[in-house]
Amino acid sequence: MASSSSSSSSSSQLFCISFFVSSFLLIFSAVPFGADARPRHHYSSVSSLVSRSLFNSIFLHKDDNACPAKDFYTYESFVNASRCFPRFGSTGSLSIRKRGWATAPDGPYAWGLCFKEEVSPQSNYCDSTNKEWPCYPGKSYKGRGPIQLSWNYNYGPAGKALGFDGLRTPEVVSNNSLIAFKTALWFWMTERKPKPSCHNVMIGRYVPTKADLEANRTAGFGLVTNIINGGLECGLPNDGRVNDRIGYFQRYAKLFNVDTGPNLDCSSQKSF
Repeated sequence: MASSSSSSSSSSQLFCISFFVSSFLLIFSAVPFGADARPRHHYSSVSSLVSRSLFNSIFLHKDDNACPAKDFYTYESFVNASRCFPRFGSTGSLSIRKRGWATAPDGPYAWGLCFKEEVSPQSNYCDSTNKEWPCYPGKSYKGRGPIQLSWNYNYGPAGKALGFDGLRTPEVVSNNSLIAFKTALWFWMTERKPKPSCHNVMIGRYVPTKADLEANRTAGFGLVTNIINGGLECGLPNDGRVNDRIGYFQRYAKLFNVDTGPNLDCSSQKSF
């Protein structure tokens, strides 16, 4: 996930773990672009929106023995990571700030945060044409963490922003719970032109360009999917991966008692 529009199809496990992110983070996306990734000593409003018990209710099975990421994604790491982005979940009205498989226990959308890294990656996800963020021999830039950060051109800038060497030590994302959550928040809040940031889309600060309008890229959850994985999932009618993302989002919105808003899918959108 968090890949380019030219990436090849990822494994089903990769899609399953990261479906929750674009749904879950969307609930807290009322954060202006440009939030500083450096730690700040202040109160994090996210903990006032998501209690420990609610966090555990959202991710009912993350610590089951069946999950490879058992005990990795802790509530403490989530809250501490949010403190590195001071305006994450702290702007706008309360309503704005809140905004598997079919036979799985508790339903298919209750199984988030079950994996730490992509299962059976199809490559090392190295874009050798990217000279700014070069790959290192023997390193894999496969999907890791809550948002399944992937590709060298994402690991490099994420590491630079968050204080770790994403190119030389990408594996830290699946070894350190705090850094793992930070990479998800970094990806969510960072603009990568021509793509807007996900949170700007959801707080109404997305101003579509002429190219966006021509590509039918309208604000809503569908555009978030386009930003994250549009090259694989958008412009396709009734795509199962997109439907799963929507299913997660609808479950989380119901838990927070907020409306999902319009434009949930990206079937009519061209990818970036």
